[in-house]
Amino acid sequence: MQLRFAVISTLALLATISPTAAQDRGMVSQCQLVAERLPSALYATYNPQVDGTFAPLKAAARDEVVITYVGHSTFEITAPDGVTIATDYSGSLRTARLPDVVTMNKAHSSHYTLFPDPAIEHVLHGWHETPGQKAEHRLVVGESYIRNVSTDIRGFGGFEENGNSIFIFEIAGLCIGHLGHLHHELTDSHYAEIGRLDVVMVPVDGGLTMGAQSMSGVISRLRSALVLPMHRRGPIVDSFMAMFDDRFDKSFSEHQSVTVSMRTLPKKPLILVLRGF
Repeated sequence: MQLRFAVISTLALLATISPTAAQDRGMVSQCQLVAERLPSALYATYNPQVDGTFAPLKAAARDEVVITYVGHSTFEITAPDGVTIATDYSGSLRTARLPDVVTMNKAHSSHYTLFPDPAIEHVLHGWHETPGQKAEHRLVVGESYIRNVSTDIRGFGGFEENGNSIFIFEIAGLCIGHLGHLHHELTDSHYAEIGRLDVVMVPVDGGLTMGAQSMSGVISRLRSALVLPMHRRGPIVDSFMAMFDDRFDKSFSEHQSVTVSMRTLPKKPLILVLRGF
């Protein structure tokens, strides 16, 4: 009885901690913990629509996240509590509403801006102001936990160390990753930092970021349930999808958005091309 009371008291205390206080105390990534304890993750049952693809739904349940492809490498992620996040935000591609959080990578001007709308509350750069140092983000906004894993980018005469980041969004039990402008294959240390990714947004240009063969290897190792191609045009997507065998389902959606939750993740990995460019 005393143990039960202690557990309840602890939970009650945690419930009173504000997001800012939680950030100050240090957050623990559930995506990393689950990846370490369950190397062969089992995904929730997936009930497809009649045409075998996801259908866009309005975020109604508390565990549903809406992901909208805005264009290029910008996605709008809407959490169940209404918090919105825009990835690789340059300001040229507008989301439905001004996002609460934006993430950026500086490999190209289409992935960042140094002059974002001042009304955006949280602007997260994937690079550090001091060249070579790692940017470190551990941010709680509402019910979303946002963190990053630094990567290198190509520069003049070689690579710029820690010049960009993979951003990871832990929302409603989901681990959602945006690979950004990834220029090199990931190391074991990178994979350990990333942990489990249920949903991954991947550049498929085949050259501006990383070769298609190397990128497909990254996707195969991540073993994400849902793969959302970005940084794409025309036949590039077809070439990328052709590199995966029947262990992956593949689908082109008529919609810009997809609603996902732990309940509706596909059991078999799905490469889903959302409408857009």
